[in-house]
Amino acid sequence: MKKKFLTNLFILLFLNFLVKPFWVLGIDRTVQNVVGAAEYGFYFSLFSFSIILNILLDFGITNFNNRAIARDHANLASYLSNIVILKFLLSIIYFIVSFFIAYIIGYDSVQMKLLVILVINQFIASFILYMRSNVSGLQMFRTDSFLSVLDRALMIIICGVLLWGNITEEKFRIEWFVYAQTVAYLLTLIVSFVIVLKKAAFFRPGFNSEMLIKIIKSSYPYALLSMFMIIYVRIDSVMLERMLDDGGVQAGIYAQSYRILDAASMMGYLFAGILLPMFSKMIKQKQSVEELTHLSFLLLIVPAILVSIGSLFFRNEIISLLYDSHIPVSADIFGILMLAFIPVSAGYIFGSLLTANGNLKTLNIIALSGVIMNVILNLILIPKYQAMGSAEASLLTQSITVLVQIIAVYRIMKFKPDILRNIKLAGYFALVVILGFFVSRMSFFWVYELLIFGLLGIIFAWSVRLLKPLSLIRILRQE
Repeated sequence: MKKKFLTNLFILLFLNFLVKPFWVLGIDRTVQNVVGAAEYGFYFSLFSFSIILNILLDFGITNFNNRAIARDHANLASYLSNIVILKFLLSIIYFIVSFFIAYIIGYDSVQMKLLVILVINQFIASFILYMRSNVSGLQMFRTDSFLSVLDRALMIIICGVLLWGNITEEKFRIEWFVYAQTVAYLLTLIVSFVIVLKKAAFFRPGFNSEMLIKIIKSSYPYALLSMFMIIYVRIDSVMLERMLDDGGVQAGIYAQSYRILDAASMMGYLFAGILLPMFSKMIKQKQSVEELTHLSFLLLIVPAILVSIGSLFFRNEIISLLYDSHIPVSADIFGILMLAFIPVSAGYIFGSLLTANGNLKTLNIIALSGVIMNVILNLILIPKYQAMGSAEASLLTQSITVLVQIIAVYRIMKFKPDILRNIKLAGYFALVVILGFFVSRMSFFWVYELLIFGLLGIIFAWSVRLLKPLSLIRILRQE
């Protein structure tokens, strides 16, 4: 199982590192610079709003379905026929609630027009994630790897033509960016649906009330979990835009840094996409998941520490390279937000394990606590510190919630604490901080300093035996 995990993980990471950096650094960054912080902040707050209510579209179905299909592939046909109808019904509720709340909180006609397209995009994106949950549940990880980058690859092509193709003399508008998402999502949905359809024994969409009630009852804990997690991750920009007089600008400044964290966090999301069905299958077969948990944790947390600390010490240089405005304040926010990459990464591992093990009540309590904590911290910090206050609230919330998750995993799964590994990890973190402090003060060009920092950081991880390349090679060579 460890070989299967590593093989598919490397394929998934290769494809995503091939596509996602160009998307983030080439397209998304350029769009932010071209349209400006205020207009991008206007879009980003609406985008976050549409995602917060996304749970009404999914209702936990994706995670429930992924776990169910991984445990028994025969569930595919019957679940597919019923869930497709259910998701259309949920979309009606999502549209109604979205525009009702948007009206209540005072969105104007311009915001409403853009929100229409954004909620349609969320509807399509939700269907894509559902289709991918079938693919990964069937253990078709290589196909899922392809689907994970298809929408972004299409967006790169479409936006690349609009930005640099000289097909129009008009200045690039944020609406074009949203329309490009619509086209890319639609094409990706068609491809993913065809793949799933070929694997299903039959597909007869119908309204089987007993089956739908069963699915809703089984998936609602997943729905609550998704809702709580989305709220405490996405509420920041919405609160910034609503609470401050210059809310659009502050949300745009926050978005400059958050989009980089969001992109980096995809690495953890990719791990979780493979681990959830693997954990589910192993737990059903009563296999130990402790070794796989520790292996995946170290493979993710070591680069997360390097990326976070490197971003902190080279925050000004990175933000200056990527953006054209609000550099000093954006750089400081970036440094704080990227520290949250460490707990975010750990959360993907331990959260996936608790989900696979069915500990939804525990996860929901933790996530709800995170929501309450984040909202309170934002209410306190935003009026005084603006976007920086949101960054600090996010870091504190993520750190505390993942710590509680880890404690829960060790108690529920009865893992044995590895004191030596924990000492090594704490020592490694301290070494990397010291390394970043001294390397960032060298007299070389900052890119060379960053490369030196990364190389020495990897050597440190190998020297304290957190990373064991030979062990990974042996696992990959196993029959």
